[in-house]
Amino acid sequence: MASLLELKEIFRNADAVCFDVDSTVIKEEGIDELAKFCGVGDAVAEMTRRAMGGSVTFKAALTARLGLIRPSCEQVQKLISEHPPQLTPGIRELVSRLHQRGIQVFLISGGFQSIVEHVALQVNIPTANVFANRLKFYFNGEYAGFDETQPTAESGGKGKVISHLKEEFHFKKVVMIGDGATDMEACPPADGFIGFGGNVIRKQVKEKAKWYITHFDELLKELEER
Repeated sequence: MASLLELKEIFRNADAVCFDVDSTVIKEEGIDELAKFCGVGDAVAEMTRRAMGGSVTFKAALTARLGLIRPSCEQVQKLISEHPPQLTPGIRELVSRLHQRGIQVFLISGGFQSIVEHVALQVNIPTANVFANRLKFYFNGEYAGFDETQPTAESGGKGKVISHLKEEFHFKKVVMIGDGATDMEACPPADGFIGFGGNVIRKQVKEKAKWYITHFDELLKELEER
């Protein structure tokens, strides 16, 4: 395990930085917002809490929650236009600074492609750099499940995406940034993990992460000091 100093060095010299999206790049949990919008907020929030506690597999939790929400294509589009995801303060500036340094930036999320792509556009990340779950709809727009072949639909999926990126782009140093246990578990294969508690503090992540921040300004400062 890298020490804090080594971790800061890895971050400054990274080939790629990968961000989780829900409660990291944006302030909220996308699936909970979708559930609220579709009128089943409380029941799904309870399922999310159980999933975060690790008592069920990610795919089983996702299947159960989506089975309850059953979002139509129209509802997903309406959510994005009427209640767009709220960006976490400082994320735009941080992504811009990373790009200036020639560092590639990716979004890796257990959330949904259509919502995450909307977020990517807000922070100037190409949609090709988005890895998330894809909702499926019938021709009439009704919910038809989700693409279970996506790595992000599985427990350990974020690590699989990072392994794929390292293989495809020959990245030597990749950093994962996120609020949750699934983000921390992606290191390794990521070379460093930075825990983020600016929106929600997850106790086990705060206790175990070598580098834990509550505002993206801390990372901007780190890039500017060198």
